[in-house]
Amino acid sequence: MFQGAVALTLDAKGRMTVPQRHRELLCPDGAPLVLTAHPHRCVVLYPQSVWQPIRDEIVRMPGLDPRAAALKRLLVGFAEEQTLDGAGRVLLAPSLRQWAELEKNVWLVGQGSHLELWSETGWAKQQEAMRSISFADLPEPFQGLAL
Repeated sequence: MFQGAVALTLDAKGRMTVPQRHRELLCPDGAPLVLTAHPHRCVVLYPQSVWQPIRDEIVRMPGLDPRAAALKRLLVGFAEEQTLDGAGRVLLAPSLRQWAELEKNVWLVGQGSHLELWSETGWAKQQEAMRSISFADLPEPFQGLAL
């Protein structure tokens, strides 16, 4: 399971070193991982085995519905498989870096089944949004959660 948030840097070639604690879960036995754009303007990283059923569900969406087609173009159109190099780095395509406005400083954030990669500015905005959540209007699944 992927959890936690860590500040990382991209090198001049657009590579990011995946933290050691995430490598085996993300790329079991050297399998590729999948990176794609997310509608919230971040990049998501999935183990290939987790992404495949999600991708299969997305491609079954109706292509003539403009909203479904747009999401399909985003999620499947930007998707790419990558393998970690010998130093545990993954290359982020220029198109993904541009979509998420990723520059040198980034944040890798665990989401259970996958990871999100945020620009420093994007992650700051997400944290601000978290601070402004009204706990009186929580989404239904969170209303009965005991922490």
